[in-house]
Amino acid sequence: MTTVDIVDELVGATDELRALRERRPVTIEQLQASFDALFSPVSSAHFSLTERDYIAAFATRLTSDDAVAEFYAERALARDAQRGSDILAYAAEHTTGGPFGQYREAGLVDESTDGHRLVPNDVDIAQFGERLAAALAHTHLLVVRPREADDAAIAALLAAGWSPDGIVTLSQLVSFLAFQQRVISGLRAVQEEIA
Repeated sequence: MTTVDIVDELVGATDELRALRERRPVTIEQLQASFDALFSPVSSAHFSLTERDYIAAFATRLTSDDAVAEFYAERALARDAQRGSDILAYAAEHTTGGPFGQYREAGLVDESTDGHRLVPNDVDIAQFGERLAAALAHTHLLVVRPREADDAAIAALLAAGWSPDGIVTLSQLVSFLAFQQRVISGLRAVQEEIA
């Protein structure tokens, strides 16, 4: 277990912000526990640590070029400089607005929007392998077209060799990263106000 508070590290927290955060110790503990569970798990049998770092770099770069994205980019590059660079370039290639997707509910159909959908081609699969390419596509789906995450998306992961446990952890990771980026963005804004 790490003793570093990853949120403080990524925010570059001042003493004032740390004092403010310490008013909510359970929140601090839970955020850190989530990070530790995802990046220092008891078992990585279904979703390797390397894959986690690659997915984290991809997911965070899709949405922002911030301290969080930089942190995960560095982790991916440390795993394998070439593969990490390829994943970051792939994220840049598929960064888009959003969220997009089709609502199925009758009252919301008019709010449906269409936009970019990442579907790995043969070159992508040759470059990343079927398993990682499927995970990158699923990550893009969860980030950019979340309302379209359905049974077909899960079936695509299963067909690429992902286990149900791995799929659950992949989805948890992407969800955590989105939350972490929002928290850190908010804390940076607070820190600017109290500085």
